[in-house]
Amino acid sequence: MGPRRVLVTGCSSGIGLAVAARLAKDELRRFEVVATMRDLRKRGPLEKAAGDSLNKTLEIKQLDACCEASIRECVNSLPDRRISLQAHNDIGYSAVTVNNAGVGMIGPLECQSIDAMKNLFDTNFFGLARLVKELLPDMKRRQSGHIVVMSSVMGIQGAFVCVREIAEEERTTLVEPGPVVTEFERKVLEDAEKMDLSGTDEETAKIFREVYLPYSKKIFSSLGQTPEEQTIKVITAKEPPLRHQTNRLYMPMTALKHADPTGRLPLDTFYKMIFKHDSVFNATLGVLRMLQRGAGKK
Repeated sequence: MGPRRVLVTGCSSGIGLAVAARLAKDELRRFEVVATMRDLRKRGPLEKAAGDSLNKTLEIKQLDACCEASIRECVNSLPDRRISLQAHNDIGYSAVTVNNAGVGMIGPLECQSIDAMKNLFDTNFFGLARLVKELLPDMKRRQSGHIVVMSSVMGIQGAFVCVREIAEEERTTLVEPGPVVTEFERKVLEDAEKMDLSGTDEETAKIFREVYLPYSKKIFSSLGQTPEEQTIKVITAKEPPLRHQTNRLYMPMTALKHADPTGRLPLDTFYKMIFKHDSVFNATLGVLRMLQRGAGKK
C-alpha cells in the first residue's frame, strides 16, 4: 500500500518542523508529508532538516491558520482534497492532520495588551477551529480521520505565580461548577433546539437532536445547582482554594478524567452510558437527583 499523506501546520520551526522532517524520513516510507507554514520565506530550516526527502516525501505549502481562504486554498490544492492517499488499517487512521501552529505568551497579565491576547487566541484556538471545520466534512464522508492537536500539560496544570510574598491577602480561585439552573442555561438549550443544522451531515444532526440535547436536559434537571451555591464557600473560606468544584454529585464524572491521563476512560464511560446502557444512566440520574434534594433539606 502507498504512503499516507499527513498535513502538518506550523512547520517553520520547533515541533512542527521536527515532526514533518521525521515523518518524511520514515524508513518504511509510510508517509507523504504536506508541511505548511504561514511565511514561506522561513522555509530554509525545514528544507535543511528534510534533506533528500524534500520534494519527494515532503512538500512545503503556504497555510495561514488565521485565514480561512489560505486554509481552503491549501486543502483544495491536494488531489481530491485528500489528506490521505488510501486507508492503512495496520498503522492507524488513514487521514491525519497535525495541528501545531501556535504562538506563546508569558509574563504578568497587566503587561500584556488585549490585542496581543486576541492574536494568540486567533492562532491557537480559532486557527485550530478553522482547519478542523475545513477538514472534518471530508473525514466524515470517508469515515476515517485522526486530528492531532499539539496542546500542553499546562492545560491541565496551569502555572500561577504565588503572590503571597507580595501581598498576603491576594488570592485566586477558579470556581468550577457543574450544571447550574439559570436563565442562561435555559436560553442556550432553547437556541440549540432552533439551531440551523444544515451545515453538517444528517448523522451528526440526528445525534445532536436526538441524543445530545435530550441528555443535556436530563443532566441539568438531575444535577443542576442553584446559582447562589457557586461562590459562597470560596468567599467565606479562611484559606480559599485555587480550584473549587461546587457540585459533589458531578465529581465522579470529572474524576474519570484525572484517573486516566490518556482520556480513554471518560470517553468510553460516557459512550457506554449513553449509547449502550441508557436505562442505567437514566436511573442513576434519578438517584442523584434524590440525593441532591436530600442534601438540600439538611
